[in-house]
Amino acid sequence: MADSDHVIPPAPAKDVLDGWVLSNPISKREVREYVETQASDEVVQHLEKVKSEYALGEQHECWDVHTNKSRYWVITNPTNLYDQIYFPSLDYTLSFHLGLMVRLMSQDRGAIDQDQKSALGVVWRKWEDAASSGDKGEEIEDFQSVGMKCRECLIQLAKSLGTREIVPKGQPQPKQADFIAWSELIADSIAPGESNQSVRAYLKTTSKSTWSVVNWLTHYGNAGRHDARFALEATANVVNLYGTGFMKFASKAPNRCPKCGSSSIHVGYVADLEPNPYVSQCEKCGWKDR
Repeated sequence: MADSDHVIPPAPAKDVLDGWVLSNPISKREVREYVETQASDEVVQHLEKVKSEYALGEQHECWDVHTNKSRYWVITNPTNLYDQIYFPSLDYTLSFHLGLMVRLMSQDRGAIDQDQKSALGVVWRKWEDAASSGDKGEEIEDFQSVGMKCRECLIQLAKSLGTREIVPKGQPQPKQADFIAWSELIADSIAPGESNQSVRAYLKTTSKSTWSVVNWLTHYGNAGRHDARFALEATANVVNLYGTGFMKFASKAPNRCPKCGSSSIHVGYVADLEPNPYVSQCEKCGWKDR
């Protein structure tokens, strides 16, 4: 057989490979932007998703990314990149990534996402202070102090979200530390109308019962670690509920994407944006409303 019958074609150029790979264009764009931000002097020439695995309650996408200088694994939720020179095995890298995520989660508890944590920064710092006291606590007084700090966290939540404008005309403004009164006014404001009746009622009921729990813990003469954890989780739940409702209300986010009709609308927080720091984005088509 002639030598010409055994010609091995050369490897295709990296910058033309994208045209032959099927992938989610939204995720692909985000991964490309992430890599070029992290490796600022490099340009992505090719990337493709090679694996997706569900672990620890999250879907983790694994991307093989080629730049003009290096080759990386990019793994999502949270997103991080790993140089393939030091991490040649994807399976090992994914295991390393999950372990790193668990350690980060142990340090970053409470808020359901970073956007809400940024929007309610002072509130979450007070909650983290309470959680730290619970972690280090040994005596009854230590766990009682968790209840006191959770109480301060809820009052701060009311201060952060409550304004004079949400108080009905002719009604006196509640005292600053009257969390129950403020929580009801805030619930009326962020979940208005008949369609939100169930949400509004749930917000009010949950905030009232949580306020009762944290005050109980403050004075409970046999308080222990489990009691403190219960109060912490209850408090975090209230902050997350009100924070989620407020971000949707303040951003005026649509229920459906006006471009593709998807219900997958994410509300982000960008502190530098003025006058409204909230950004709505469709997770399906990429539409944004600033």
